[in-house]
Amino acid sequence: MGNTLEDLKNRRSIRSYKSEQIKESELDAILEAGTFAASGMGQQSAVMVVMQGKETIAKVERLNAKVLNDPSQKPFYGAPTVVNVLADKSKCTGIENGVLVIGNLMLAAQALGIGSCYIYRAKEVFESAEGKVLLKQWGLKGDYLGVGHVLLGYADEPAPEPAPPKKDYIVKVE
Repeated sequence: MGNTLEDLKNRRSIRSYKSEQIKESELDAILEAGTFAASGMGQQSAVMVVMQGKETIAKVERLNAKVLNDPSQKPFYGAPTVVNVLADKSKCTGIENGVLVIGNLMLAAQALGIGSCYIYRAKEVFESAEGKVLLKQWGLKGDYLGVGHVLLGYADEPAPEPAPPKKDYIVKVE
């Protein structure tokens, strides 16, 4: 396990993955970290749907590329695991809770030496007719909003160098 502050500074989006699946113990640790994300009023309104089957990942990836209006795109970059983070629409802080889950997933992955990337357009994917069918097939009852997809896998190339923080990132006032 890494040092938390170092993991925060060093985590980068990985956009090239080895085909090798991450270990079950690594996945379980990452998912557990997601369950400990802060949650408005402790409601735990987020849900994580884990995909590791190639056909299922390809189906959701095609829906994501469709949002881009470019079916040739491969927005999941070959990641062998994709976690769809969803939010219960009836909860007032559902989206925010889902984003916090995503942050925990990515930081836990960094601590374990697993690459990750936050992919957007989950909202559009799961608002589509095809996306709603998938949610039903997966046994999700209720009204859910897609917050994001988290890619997980072993990096196939070194992480990019970080950009320096912008000069006016922090404003201190009295």
